[in-house]
Amino acid sequence: MAYSKKYNKIDALASNTIRFLAVDGIEKAKSGHPGLPMGMADVAFTLFGKIMNYDSKHPLWKNRDRFVLSGGHGSMLLYSCLFLAGYNYKMTDLKSFRQWGSKCAGHPEFDPELGIETTTGPLGQGIANAVGMAMSEKKLAATFNKKGFKLFDHKVYVMCGDGDLMEGISHEACSLAGTLKLDNIIMIYDDNDISIEGNTDIAFTEDVKGRFISYGWDVQNIDGHNYEEIEKAIKKAQKNKVPSLIIAKTKIGFGAPNKEGTAKAHGEPLGADEAAAAKKNLGFDPKKSFFVPDEVKAFFDKVKIANTEKYKAWDKLYKDYKKAYPKEAKEIEALYNKEIPQDLFKQLIKGVDQEKPMATRASSGAALQIVSKLVPSLFGGSADLAPSNKSDVKGAGDFSANDYTGKNLHFGVRELAMSAICNGIAAYGAFIPYDATFMVFSDYMKPALRVAALEGIQRISILTHDSIFVGEDGPTHEPIEQLAALRIVPNITLIRPADTAEACAAWVAALQNTSGPTCLALTRQNLTAINSKPEKAIELLKGAYVVKDVKDPDAIMIASGSEVALCLAAADALKRQYKLRVVSMPSMELFEKQPEEYKQSILPCGVKKIAVEAGTTFSWYKYVGKKGLVIGIDHFGASAPYSVLAKEFGFTAENVTAKTKEFLAKKECCKTKCAKAKKAK
Repeated sequence: MAYSKKYNKIDALASNTIRFLAVDGIEKAKSGHPGLPMGMADVAFTLFGKIMNYDSKHPLWKNRDRFVLSGGHGSMLLYSCLFLAGYNYKMTDLKSFRQWGSKCAGHPEFDPELGIETTTGPLGQGIANAVGMAMSEKKLAATFNKKGFKLFDHKVYVMCGDGDLMEGISHEACSLAGTLKLDNIIMIYDDNDISIEGNTDIAFTEDVKGRFISYGWDVQNIDGHNYEEIEKAIKKAQKNKVPSLIIAKTKIGFGAPNKEGTAKAHGEPLGADEAAAAKKNLGFDPKKSFFVPDEVKAFFDKVKIANTEKYKAWDKLYKDYKKAYPKEAKEIEALYNKEIPQDLFKQLIKGVDQEKPMATRASSGAALQIVSKLVPSLFGGSADLAPSNKSDVKGAGDFSANDYTGKNLHFGVRELAMSAICNGIAAYGAFIPYDATFMVFSDYMKPALRVAALEGIQRISILTHDSIFVGEDGPTHEPIEQLAALRIVPNITLIRPADTAEACAAWVAALQNTSGPTCLALTRQNLTAINSKPEKAIELLKGAYVVKDVKDPDAIMIASGSEVALCLAAADALKRQYKLRVVSMPSMELFEKQPEEYKQSILPCGVKKIAVEAGTTFSWYKYVGKKGLVIGIDHFGASAPYSVLAKEFGFTAENVTAKTKEFLAKKECCKTKCAKAKKAK
């Protein structure tokens, strides 16, 4: 054994219990990663058994320490700890690891009531999530703590491995954490020199300590199997005035006599013989599985009692705070309840100029000034593009190491970390985060947006410069496929407003969407109002609505964003020849949530359909059918003024009119009633 000579018997017994609960779960599932749980069990026990403030009876305690397992593949380590700590897990849950319907999924999935603070799967994202959580705590503490009332005073603990630090997102997030001096984040690095393909020397030889020192972090090196060093290092880190990294030298697969320290321990079950040998090696009965010694049960029973007492003390503090500072207490509750005024849309269309031609990025920016005052939980910023994204809140201050009360976040040119940090802010529970960049760079954000959709957390992305009409910046900056790419991700709601009123309604929709991320696609170029009455734009909440109607239409023109105006112009130009209904469809996702009767009332079957959008045509055939017409762009753009691009690529009223006329002149059309129409009737 590599333990230090001075340690309590319970330390090893509890650590080994964690180890072998993990090993047994993986063996039973015949799938999983035993290396990390075996290697980091000593650190995990120290955190859950001796260091962290949490209460499994009150898992949503606002001032609890957060624990993030960034290397989510080691999830059985987390489930074993949470089980022992008293969260709502039964032994049958551990035995159903990686099985259908189990609480113990292959990688942790966001469920704070079960002690899972965030979804970690893609390596490195957990680190950025933790940075977002640390930022949230700092903002709450700076805003609401008073003399004698440290309501918010906790740490965010992250466990990461070599793979996490290889991922570029870790550089982005940790650099920002250093800049912001987030002294409430403590990261423990499982430094075991092993990755799936073998020794990390084949791809990872950097000076990790030097790297983090350059970020402005405090760095300690310890033996990850030495309890005294582990506890001492964490307690030192708790007192630091900068972020902390503890490099814990460990052995992957610790205790497994034939696989310890090798890649074979990483990503597959040990096998029955090796699991038995490991148990025997560490003093456990090889014939027993899913075994928790009475001494370990008794130890964690005491931990549970102590943790509940900590919660009760904080709860009393909070009750006293409410009496002393009732206004601030109401503000805290408003944050956590994500309160939104019922008349928000009315206030927005009243407060934002509806007549002046404006780019929807500017309309959104004007709406944001109002929303930020009315929805205190809104908190965010841009990846160094705030002036272009119109995403800064005027007079609200900047969140910085010198002032954590500021409302404007500056993420720097770090789109992926920005997105994952916002996931952490959302998971924390007190804020509705927003981030901002050019739509084409949503590609850099996509991995974190996908996880946010999976988690079902509320967050908002302001994505400006939404089409080829970016213009002179050229094809590298002109979105083509990005609208479609976001639409195909389950549980992402994309909204592309057509004018200022719709941009205001889009903010209402985003704030009402509490079960997933919302992306706002906004123009660089000015747009004019598509409705004579801006109040009509509230119908955006249904995803699609009629902006120009006729009786018994010959065809229906559908568009989003800047192209709605082109359809209106074409319908007007052809009004003597054809009766054309024009539909604004800012959000396919919102439209699909509507009753079938509503969808049929907007887009009835048996009527020809034309869709127009300055992006790939991919998304639209679902609505126009195989015989319908889609006017879009299925190739990259070019560098030129946007008016030139509009003419060259066919996004002018004249071209849309000509294409529509040509299409309607064809004899073939779909006059048959579809099954959906019959069902709706």
